[in-house]
Amino acid sequence: MTENKAAILKGTLDMLILRVVALGPIHGYAISQRIQQISKDYFQLQQGSLYPALHRLENRGWLAADWRATETGRDAKFYKLTAKGRKQLEAEMENWERMSQAVALILRTAQ
Repeated sequence: MTENKAAILKGTLDMLILRVVALGPIHGYAISQRIQQISKDYFQLQQGSLYPALHRLENRGWLAADWRATETGRDAKFYKLTAKGRKQLEAEMENWERMSQAVALILRTAQ
């Protein structure tokens, strides 16, 4: 991943994970695959970024997890959004919208 992509991802990783998990219970590898797929390969999460973020979100009470068998029969930790996590996701999405609109205004006006 390029340095620019990594910087963007670092500031938005929690929001992206919460948004993907909001779709339903999902394990870590599937989260990274879904983010990569939805972003059309723009974001490719490394385990060294994803799993610390998942642990941080779980510790904050935004995600809950339990162990289950995957479709391949292997055990994996499946994450789901908590009520607290849903509120956090809504707040982060609203903030992202305001910030991206402000940046767009500056880019259009500064020409």
